[in-house]
Formats: sequence, structure tokens, C-alpha cells
Amino acid sequence: MKYNPLGNTGLEVSAISLGTMTFGEQNSEHEAHDQLSLAVERGINLIDTAELYPAPANEATYGLSEQFIGNWLQHQDRSRIIIATKVVGPAPKKWIGHIRSGPKLAPSQLVQALHDSLKRLRTDYIDLYQIHWPSRNTNYFGKLGYEYGIDKHHNPINETLEVLAKLQAEGKIRHIGVSNETAWGLHEYLQCAELNGYPKIASVQNPYCLLNRTYEIGMAEFAHRSNVGLLAYSPLAGGSLSGKYLNGKEPVNARLTLHKNYFYRYTTEQATDAIKRYVGVAYEFNLNPAAMALAFVNLQPFVASSIIGATSLEQLSRNCDSVSCEIPEDAIKKIQQIHAANPNPCP
Repeated sequence: MKYNPLGNTGLEVSAISLGTMTFGEQNSEHEAHDQLSLAVERGINLIDTAELYPAPANEATYGLSEQFIGNWLQHQDRSRIIIATKVVGPAPKKWIGHIRSGPKLAPSQLVQALHDSLKRLRTDYIDLYQIHWPSRNTNYFGKLGYEYGIDKHHNPINETLEVLAKLQAEGKIRHIGVSNETAWGLHEYLQCAELNGYPKIASVQNPYCLLNRTYEIGMAEFAHRSNVGLLAYSPLAGGSLSGKYLNGKEPVNARLTLHKNYFYRYTTEQATDAIKRYVGVAYEFNLNPAAMALAFVNLQPFVASSIIGATSLEQLSRNCDSVSCEIPEDAIKKIQQIHAANPNPCP
């Protein structure tokens, strides 16, 4: 395994980290524990989860991902495991109204959310506590075209940072990060921290893969110059970049098979065309398509770690192997040509 510094935290995180949104939905607790143990055995030290998980969000399964990790964590050396979790932002009640009767980033909800996560994870502290999505009208979860208007459920960033600073001072969180954030939001977090002496953002967890390189446009330079690491989620675009869904295939228990509506962005005609081309490049150069896709993400200097999800130990092991995958220069050129012809089909 390879390791990279995470912002200015002093932490070294594995280039591949384990995402756990399948725990409690596609994976049982026993399977989750097996995955976690194999991940650590393969050198992964960053485990990413969220109070929302498993996904898709469901009241019946709410919190199970953290709970499964917490039970496993009791038999591990806690000091060697970096636990990252997230607090949800505001959202319509019809989606996640079961979370605190309609979640917001209000101070009282932030405190409650953290304490609930600590209880489920059965730990005294969170290594990286992240805001899952912004509390303002902006672009995330594939939304394009900024819409002007009055913010709904708006909680100011300085208010959020003030609460997180107090929780850090109490020793309940070590570092803070954001997710699904924009360049403006990252700037506000950094400026607020500098002006008020609050903790600096250590990381951004945003989507980044061959099908979605929008992070390069405004965020990459900003984060690089500010020493904020990217935790790249969906580096395999829901597994689609492995090529396993091509030609109408629907693998049993696979994410896009089970949750087509949830991952619809990876099944469009434009996405399928790009996937075929990227998979073709991999085969042309005798590379595993998934390994090539992961290796491309980890080649980028602004990426601290790629968050992979797996439903089987075999998938997890193969994804870990990608750290040794080297992409020939000619293959990189062809990847760039595909990107230029069909840029960001899955934002």
C-alpha cells in the first residue's frame, strides 16, 4: 500500500481507503467485518462512513454502517485506524426525514449527530468529521447550473466551524473535512478558520473519476495551493468503469443492478459510450479496467486517497491491487483524447 499526507493533519492515509455505504444494505455485518479485516491486512488505514449509511438511505437501516464498524473496532488497535464519518446536511423530509425529524446543520443538531455517531462507532473520538453536503443553495450530487435565489435551511459556515472547533477542543474530533463542496464553500471555510482561529479544513470528499473530472476545473488548484487533500469518492463510478454492466449485463447483487434509480447517472447513453472507450483502452494495454480507472485517480497530485466500495472480498482485493498498476504514457494520451471528446458525462 502507498500512503499520502492528509492536508496539514500530520496523518498519512492509504492511497486506497474503504467506503462502507454497502454495510447494512448489500453486506451483512459478518461480511462487513470480513471486508474491514481484509482492508487492514492489505494496508488500508482509512475507513470512511456516514451517519446516513447504508445507501440508499432508509429508516429501517439507518446507522447500520457505523454500528457494524463500531462492533468490529472493539477488536482492533484503535490508534492505527483512521475513522472518517459525516453529518448530513439539510434535505427534504420525504428523503431523510427519519434523521432528527428533518436534518439541518444547526449547532444543536451537529452536537447530537456527533454524539450519536460516537455511540454507534463505539469510540471516544472521530479522526475526520465531515459535513456531508452544504447547507445552502449550490451545486452538488450532479447538479449543474447554479440557481440564484434565497437559500433554504441556511446555516452559516462560521457557525458550523464554531461548533466543530468546540467539539475538537473537547477531544471528540481530531480533524474536520467537507464533502460535495464547491470552490466558494472551500474558500469560506478556509477564510473563516483563519479569521477566527478555528480548525482548518483538512480534506474535501468529492466525486472524481474518469467519467467525472469536474473537480479539476475549480477545486484542484484551490485545494492544492491551500494544502487540502481530496478524498475521491466514486472513483469507479459505482463500479461501471469495470465494464461489468456493458452490453446490458446486470450482475447479481451489484449496485447498479439493485439501485438503478439511485445511480442513474452512470447508465446514460453518454456515460455508456465513454465507459466502452475507457474499457477498450484498458484491454488494449493489457490492464484491468477497474485497476486502470483507480490508478488514473491516484496519479493525480491533488488526490490523497480513493474511496472504494466493494460487495465481496474478491472485489476489495482487486481494488487494493490497483496501487501497483502503472498506466503507460500512450494509454494516458488515449484517456485524455476520450475525455476531450466526451468530457464529464457523469457529473
